[in-house]
Amino acid sequence: MSVFIDALSAWFLPVALFVPLGLGALLLSCGRRLPVALARGVALAGFVAPPGVAGVMFFGFAGAMDAGTGYAFEVALPLGVEAWGMLLTLGVNGISLPLFALAAVVGAAAGVQAVCLCEVERAEVFWGLLLVMLGGMLGMFASVDVFFMYFFHEFALVPTFILMLVWGGVGRRTAAIQMAVFLTLGAMVALAGIVLVFLAAGGTSFNLLALRAALVPGGVGAQAGVIGGLLLFGFGALVSLFPMHSWAAPAYTEAPTAVSMLHAGVLKKFGLYGLVQLGVGVVPAGVVEWGGVLFWLAVGNVVVLGLVTMSQRHLKELIGWSSVMHMGLCFLGIAAFALGGGRDVSGVGAAVMLMFGHGLSVAALFALSHGVYARTGTLEFASLGGLAGRAPVLAGFFVAAMLAGMGLPGFANFWGELGVFVALGALPVWKLALAVCGIVISAIYGLRAVAWVCLGREPVALAERFARGGAGLSRDMVLGERFVAGLLLGVSLLVGFCPWLLGDMIHGALARLF
Repeated sequence: MSVFIDALSAWFLPVALFVPLGLGALLLSCGRRLPVALARGVALAGFVAPPGVAGVMFFGFAGAMDAGTGYAFEVALPLGVEAWGMLLTLGVNGISLPLFALAAVVGAAAGVQAVCLCEVERAEVFWGLLLVMLGGMLGMFASVDVFFMYFFHEFALVPTFILMLVWGGVGRRTAAIQMAVFLTLGAMVALAGIVLVFLAAGGTSFNLLALRAALVPGGVGAQAGVIGGLLLFGFGALVSLFPMHSWAAPAYTEAPTAVSMLHAGVLKKFGLYGLVQLGVGVVPAGVVEWGGVLFWLAVGNVVVLGLVTMSQRHLKELIGWSSVMHMGLCFLGIAAFALGGGRDVSGVGAAVMLMFGHGLSVAALFALSHGVYARTGTLEFASLGGLAGRAPVLAGFFVAAMLAGMGLPGFANFWGELGVFVALGALPVWKLALAVCGIVISAIYGLRAVAWVCLGREPVALAERFARGGAGLSRDMVLGERFVAGLLLGVSLLVGFCPWLLGDMIHGALARLF
């Protein structure tokens, strides 16, 4: 096995990245001239190739890793911009590989959801844009060069915007424009911070390893506060950090299901990932300087937006707001590092673990919400109830996904949340209590959602709909739906019961940084 990995290691990342991009371009350019069955097969091939490659990389990482840099499967692809300090270098370390694997798994689930379970007009274009979006997300986690990390994120946002604007819900135009404004402004602020880091390092290379080698020994001096603020608020806007959060939940609500799965589950993690790799890893003094501000903004996500989540009466809106709320817990892990003076990185590792677990659970919830809507014709809680009697398998998956999102032991989210709270243990009790409020709030809205959707008496209007629709409408989850939910929750359970699969990798990477 090791010989096989060594022989093909230089091809892993290019294949995982360029297969979905290439097949997506094929579908966009001539998909309508292909037979529907062939176009469907091309799309599925693009979605299932990355998780296969990611699995081989994941289990071969330890043997392929460079002990000096902590990176594995590195390959440089010159594009003629090297004179400007930009070189497309692909590679993964213990922080980026878990998120690369997350993108691959959620991408496969979203692809099956889009190709096999959703009927849309101009389906070939829809699938092609979704593949391009997936390729961009894989590229941002596979890039060692910060410029291309940023480039791939912006590249992935273009198809995201088009997919929402063309195939979204009733309020798609307002949601898409609001999202575009917030993310554009956030990206510009983050880019300013990236450029300042580049200049402070001598202006010769955007490579993460080169930046760290140039800056970590002496730091960035008086610029630390400015750089830290730009990175925090720029990347924070991309992750819906309070109070820059208002774009996120409407965007997830109005987007097509597969787009919501990819955006909330993966794409939104870029801001946190950038803050960890560039902020914590290269200019930790800048992050430390903003630790107090970051703590209170993260508490705003957990408490204020948690209360907003509790007030929702529409399933997809509740899932969207809960996603925004849980980003506060990830930021609290980074805040623990900052408030501790940069001496304890356990909170950062817990944040990465929580990013992984949350991506799986929120993607599963969005997929299951589509299953609820397909059977009931509504996502309003007042019109739902008693689904467990009609579709017990769907109800079981829905309960499991909601419990995973709440951080129940046995799922990956649990270890991330537990690690964040342990990292905050040195804070005064009243501050720790504010963070722990997230558990109580999650339990309240999660269990209420389960009760509204799955339990209770079936509304008369819903019973009449089932009666009119016949047995086909009332059937339980089909094979494709079970595959999507089973894949996402199965991976979460695997990491939940075997947390060292990710934990050792993440903390090994952080130990090399500090």
